[in-house]
Parts: sequence; C-alpha cells; structure tokens
Amino acid sequence: MKVRTRDFIYTLDDLYFATTSYLHPPERIVAFLRYIPHEKGERFKNGIRYSKVDSNQAYDFLEKNYPHYLYKCENKQKPMMGVPLDRVKQILKPEIRLKEIMTKNPSLPLLKKVIKIADTFNKYADIPYNCMGISGSILPGLYDTFNSDIDFVIYGLKYHHQARETFKKMKDKEFFQSISDDYWKKIYKKRIKDSSLSFEEFCWYEKRKNNRGLIQGTLFDILATREWDEINADDFNKRYDDLGPVYVEATVTDSLASFDNPAIYEINQVKIIEGCEVPINQIACFTHTYAGQAFEGEEVIVKGKLEKVTGSDETYRIVVGTTRESIDEFIKLKDLKM
Repeated sequence: MKVRTRDFIYTLDDLYFATTSYLHPPERIVAFLRYIPHEKGERFKNGIRYSKVDSNQAYDFLEKNYPHYLYKCENKQKPMMGVPLDRVKQILKPEIRLKEIMTKNPSLPLLKKVIKIADTFNKYADIPYNCMGISGSILPGLYDTFNSDIDFVIYGLKYHHQARETFKKMKDKEFFQSISDDYWKKIYKKRIKDSSLSFEEFCWYEKRKNNRGLIQGTLFDILATREWDEINADDFNKRYDDLGPVYVEATVTDSLASFDNPAIYEINQVKIIEGCEVPINQIACFTHTYAGQAFEGEEVIVKGKLEKVTGSDETYRIVVGTTRESIDEFIKLKDLKM
C-alpha cells in the first residue's frame, strides 16, 4: 500500500488514524489515532458519533480496547501506533479529497475557503492542483462547519516554500490575514512548558514562518508533504540509538525540509557545548514549535538528544522534541534581534 504523511486510514474497527510517516514496516502502516467512536461525540458520520483524541487519550484507548494497533518499533527503540494491513478498510488521500471538493463546487463556506486557497496557490505560486490536498478533519468528513481549521497540504518541498512566500506577500492585503496575538497566547500556553522561549520570542519566530494564517476568519495551516521522488526508502532500515543530552552551536546549511515531519535541518560548523564530541550534521525536530525555526545561513543554538544513526554508514544527529512537552529542548537563533 502506497501511503505517506497526511493520509488518513479508516479501519475495520471504525477508527480514523492520521499517517505520520513516509516509510512503513511490511505488516502495518505507521499512523496516529485521531478519531474514535464515542456516544457523546460531536462529530457524526455513517451513523456513528466520533470524538477527537489527544496523544494520551489515544494510547490509553488502544491499550484498553485495541492493543493490536500498538507495536514496538525496533529501529526507533520505542512503542508506536500502527494500523495492521488486515485492519485497513480505506486509505483517504488529501489530493483526492481536494479534487472532490473542487469538482462538487460546494456551497458550504468552509469548503469554499479550501477552494479559494487552492486557486490562489495555483495562480500566484504556480503550484499545480495535483500538488495540493486537504487533510485534518475535512479529509474524513468529520469537520465542524463553523469551528474547524483548514489543514492545507502542499506536495513537494520547493512548492511548500513557494506557497509560504505567496502567503507572506498577500497576507493583510486581501483575503489572507495574520493571526492575532491573542491566538498566539493560547498556542504559547499550550506548547511552551518551560523557559526556553519567552512569549515575545515565540511570536517573533511564528510570525516569520508564514505557514499559518487566516482566510476570511478561518485558521489554516500550510503543511508540507514530500513528493514520492523526495522520499528516501533507505531511511526505514536505519537504526537510531540515544546517546544522551547534547547542546551545540551550529550553522544551518539547508532548511528546505524544516517544515516536514520530522522537520530536518542540515548543519555544519558544529561546536559542542555539552555532550559527546562527534561529527553532527543534522537536526531532526518532532515538535511543531521548532519546525521552520531557522533558515539557511543562520547560526543557531540547539539543545536536544544526540542520536547515532546507523544504516549504510554511521552519522549523528540532534533530536528536538523527544517528549510532547520538549522540556529543555529547543532550536533558537544564536543572536536573536527582534
């Protein structure tokens, strides 16, 4: 089964999972539980009420009810979620869902805004329609007509960059708007659980990323997903070993994949402040907070976990976001001038 990040999996147990990886073991699809049947659920489809679950709720639900969706990933050395192939009922594709919405020309304001985003990126960013899609709650049809966000997918890392540049040029001039500081305060309280970033610093970084905004009052994200030819199948066979905390200074040499999942930064001129003296050449970030945090040529300070990556050769990377809260793990500019 050909599946990539941002696809959804509908299972024989009426569960909806969001795919979280480009590469999968032979017997299952790596994905994270998003929606479960619940008698008091606010979302409704095919005669079933659904509730959205967070990380802790998802693991608890599966452990109690469907433990066969949990497995130990040997190369990552930790438990993960994954849909066994024999439990897959349907694979939902963002690019197909967007095409359906555009073909039907819906009257619903939320879906009209989806079409508006697609038309804008096609016209002004020169992105083909088949390199765009819609994920999140709209993909399985579990959206709230008035309150759901728009998770807009761009396929191809270069196209994703073009989409963000287009939004940057157009926001606060026409139908795209910037996000208010009141909204950023909510996100800051949700994400930041230590003193790694002040609220002012957090806002400065988020505003320059240009990957999140409003369209006629509705929040939308511009999400990056790799095209098929950008996916390296050899990555699945690599082993990742935790070598403990590390703190470094470095220069970013390539940030094209810094909005991917995980966000990837290529780095050089690494100076070890704390941790093992090894040749580190990459940062892998598993938290939204530090995705898109730095651009090419910028000097950064990074704190996270050092990993040895063993495949056809042996390399080292820093992982930021090893826990949900990312306590004392960060990517920041060395000399931030707001």
